Amino acid sequence: MSRWSFVGRAEELDRLRLAVTGTRGRGIFFTGSAGIGKSRLLHEGVEALPGEEYAVWRIAASATTAAMAFGGLVQVLPVEQPQGLSPAGILRWAVDVLQQQAAGRRIVLAVDDAHLLDPPSAALVHLVARAENSFVVGTLRDGEQIPLPIRALWTDGLVERAELSPMTPAETSGLLAAILGGQVDGSSADRLGRLSAGNPLLLRELVHAANNGGEFTKKYGVWAWTGRLELAPSLTELIDIRIGQLTAGVRAVVELVAFGEPLGLRLLHQAVETTDVEFAEERGLIQMVESDRRLDVRLAHPLYGEVVRRQCPVSRTRRLQAHLADLLEKVGKRRREDLLRVARWRLDSGTAQDPAMLIAAAGEAFARYDVPLATRLARAALDAGGGFDAAELLATILMFADRPAEALGVLDAVATDTGQEERLSRWLTVRGMVSYWGLSQSSTVEEIAAQGTKLTDSAAQARVRAFEAIMRLHRLDAPTALRLAQGVLDRPAASVAARELARCTIAHLQAVQGQLYRSAAAVDLVQAKVASWRADMPYLQLAVELARGTRLALSGDLAGIDTLVADEFADLADAGDFRLGTGYLAILRAYAARLRGRSDTALQAALGACAVLATSRVYAGLAQAERAQAAALRGDAQQAAEAIAEADRLHSPSMGVLYPWLEQARAAALAAGGDLPGAVTRLHGLVDRVRADGFTGHETLVLHDLVRLGQAGASTGPRCSDGSRRSVAQRLTELSEQVDGELPPLLARHARAAADGSPEQLLAAADGFMALGLALPAAEAAAGAVHLLRLRRSPEVADAREQLASMLGWCDMVHTPALRAATPTLTEREWEVARLAADGGTSRAIAEQLFLSARTVENHLQRIYSKLGVTGRADLRAALRTIPGHDGTAAT
Repeated sequence: MSRWSFVGRAEELDRLRLAVTGTRGRGIFFTGSAGIGKSRLLHEGVEALPGEEYAVWRIAASATTAAMAFGGLVQVLPVEQPQGLSPAGILRWAVDVLQQQAAGRRIVLAVDDAHLLDPPSAALVHLVARAENSFVVGTLRDGEQIPLPIRALWTDGLVERAELSPMTPAETSGLLAAILGGQVDGSSADRLGRLSAGNPLLLRELVHAANNGGEFTKKYGVWAWTGRLELAPSLTELIDIRIGQLTAGVRAVVELVAFGEPLGLRLLHQAVETTDVEFAEERGLIQMVESDRRLDVRLAHPLYGEVVRRQCPVSRTRRLQAHLADLLEKVGKRRREDLLRVARWRLDSGTAQDPAMLIAAAGEAFARYDVPLATRLARAALDAGGGFDAAELLATILMFADRPAEALGVLDAVATDTGQEERLSRWLTVRGMVSYWGLSQSSTVEEIAAQGTKLTDSAAQARVRAFEAIMRLHRLDAPTALRLAQGVLDRPAASVAARELARCTIAHLQAVQGQLYRSAAAVDLVQAKVASWRADMPYLQLAVELARGTRLALSGDLAGIDTLVADEFADLADAGDFRLGTGYLAILRAYAARLRGRSDTALQAALGACAVLATSRVYAGLAQAERAQAAALRGDAQQAAEAIAEADRLHSPSMGVLYPWLEQARAAALAAGGDLPGAVTRLHGLVDRVRADGFTGHETLVLHDLVRLGQAGASTGPRCSDGSRRSVAQRLTELSEQVDGELPPLLARHARAAADGSPEQLLAAADGFMALGLALPAAEAAAGAVHLLRLRRSPEVADAREQLASMLGWCDMVHTPALRAATPTLTEREWEVARLAADGGTSRAIAEQLFLSARTVENHLQRIYSKLGVTGRADLRAALRTIPGHDGTAAT
């Protein structure tokens, strides 16, 4: 693997450069653990210093050079030293040598691993730091004995001392992307970041091992790690060196913590000697962490556990895990997570014999969205004789593990064990869920409806009706869905889970119908009862998130989306490999970034969603649609078209309710490819369809897409009684009084301003969009205003251009039809001349650079001024800032 790119550490790099270029202090030393990136930071910092101003000497101290006088500075000082000088004289001579070689430049002494300097070298470094026009920068490893002259550098106030912390998750992701040559999915980056504890050296070894083992896969340009890891010998040796030779007692401490962390200190003391625990802590093998008024024990580094667990013989591993389970059961499972811990230890040690305990633990794991663990526990429960309850739970989990066919087999095996109506209702609903969403069998709806009519128990019937209602909503039978869901809410005997599932159906329907306030209230009611339904129906959270996400997207509530994708469910879904949850939240992230004009972030999030959902068809089409939108925003017509083709291939008919998003993306892809008439025709057809379905919430967004394509004055909808038809702007104005929220009136204002050709109102609409954080529509509205003012040669165009430039400053690469339509067309030569003139070049200088005559340059400038609506060079730079460059990038 080639040398890693230097990623992140911007703040530390700035501190280092300031330490040698500023007027305060004489340098800086960075401390940190081995492999944390100290040496690379030092190298990058001094490498950037200009040689004509700084005389830089790099010193790499080592255990070898520490044994000889001035061995640390052997790379710097002359081989032959003057004879007969005292130690102090030698130091003065060495400083004079460096001053002579610097020849008036600032001296920078960069010392890597300064703790390994021999005493004379350390003394010389200290003396250099005290000399005029000299600076010392360096690195120190944590836990090492530091020479007194080096320590005195910061105790005397000569240099700064800064702790180099582990890489942040963002820096880890950036480094992984730089090395693998592409985006890395969030869960993979998180897992690798946790294993390496933010240490670049350990991360490098992990990636080496995973790469060599073929454990990285790439889908839609996004790298993902399978999670399986064969530790490279070099990494195992590195950990072995740090752990060292342990006594039997201390090894028992480390092994118990490795298999049981986080392990309560009191529990650990019952298994091993207290002195061994103390020694392990002193050696830096374990650490104490306070957790909810309890002291927990963890290994000092995640990789210690990987190595210890792999090296532990199977028989001892099973004995240790059984011992841990015995200990926790003896003291009592006091915490919520204790049941899961005992079940996992019992499972791994081969002592799991209680199906009831395994079923409860599997339900708890699924409620935390830990799909792999829940699958293992549920299958073990079924194998241990758990019967119908275990089969029902296992089938449900398999459905969300993208294994619907296997789930159906598990259910069919217990079909004869459904004599009671309560049990039959559970079997019907789980089988219906697997068949409808997992296998896309549309006939499931009628089948479950027919079976539901045969039930006489009110609670059992309510459960079936709640599932039938949400299936019918997804199949676009909204009236029946609403009737069924309301009927469930009206049944006092209905379970909490059934009632809240029905409420989610209503909340989703209210959102698409534009009743956004009522939808929000309904979702809040569901969330308020989460403790009552999560154990019975944890997957109901997906229905909650879909209803809530739909409302937030339709209302343009970007802050609400930010909150949603950062809440507890998002963390649990990512950590537990709950792909439907992770994928849907990534789609919402992409949507919010797109409306902010952050096309790069939008595309990365959309591609991440496509990769996560590649094996599941529930949201796969929606992910591809958002990918198409992000690509279209960047002007990438080819990728947008490819994404739409993938959406058509992957979209499940069982998710018909999502069609407006897919069709909007299809129109965006057509527009990006230059087929504006085709895009307009598609959108008009979509307006008719969503109006017929009563999806007025969606209708506002589709109509606004027509406004963005210059169709604010176009006719839409059926004819009125007088034979006329409303314009897009008129229909949006009408809907602004029917659809909740701040966004519809703003969309209507934009439409009216565009239809009326009012630059003042367009700018006012742009300000309104920016107030909501919607930088993309804000820039498009402002661009329309600038275009109109430019055509009228209005003196107000200068202020409008500044407003547009400010809005484009919030965006990155944006290339939409609305922006293109308002952008003057400059030839390649005119672009060259305009940019050079905007940078202050005279006509003569531009002529020489472009091999033109000065008169030709002046002629070009006059045409440029005319196209841009400016009077001269003074306004040229501001005008160019408002125009996406001819290479597709936004001017900044």
